[in-house]
Amino acid sequence: MSDRYAAYTRLTLDYPSKRILRLTFNRPETYNSVDAETHTQLTNIWRDINDDPDINAVIVTGAGRAFSAGGDFELIKSILDNPVARMATWKEAKDLVYNVINCNKPIISAINGVAVGAGLVVGILADVSIAGKSARIVDGHTRLGVAAGDVACIIWPLLCGLAKAKILSFDLQAALRRRGRADRPCVTMRR
Repeated sequence: MSDRYAAYTRLTLDYPSKRILRLTFNRPETYNSVDAETHTQLTNIWRDINDDPDINAVIVTGAGRAFSAGGDFELIKSILDNPVARMATWKEAKDLVYNVINCNKPIISAINGVAVGAGLVVGILADVSIAGKSARIVDGHTRLGVAAGDVACIIWPLLCGLAKAKILSFDLQAALRRRGRADRPCVTMRR
């Protein structure tokens, strides 16, 4: 393993084939939940992958029965209880989205089991996303007052077309109003 990746202790990295890097969420006992340090490493690793001349492609997967359960309870608690931690995590989440999008190496996600939160972001932002029969894609970001997919909703128009993305966005707002949650921030599209 290159020294370039020595700082990424919360992610399991290996080379299943020459010039192919496999990044594995590896906390199967917690369904590969993401703590604060893992979130930071997951955000930053994409710049190093982008700059690595020895890598041609990346595979992202999860160990055990899940891709990633998203933020662990401590991370969620800090986001809810501490405004400074909330803003730092939100900025980091935005950087995660842009770092994955800006990575010039092809990214393939092999989604097994549940994919939530930061794991979901990486999974859906991959250039090729392969979901197994056990895959369960869940986005709880809006319950925390965050744009769907940690701002990964910016790619919705690319995935399903602008008109469909707007319909999905407006349907989400209507669903939140029906559930009495209209006071919570949610995805909106500008006209």
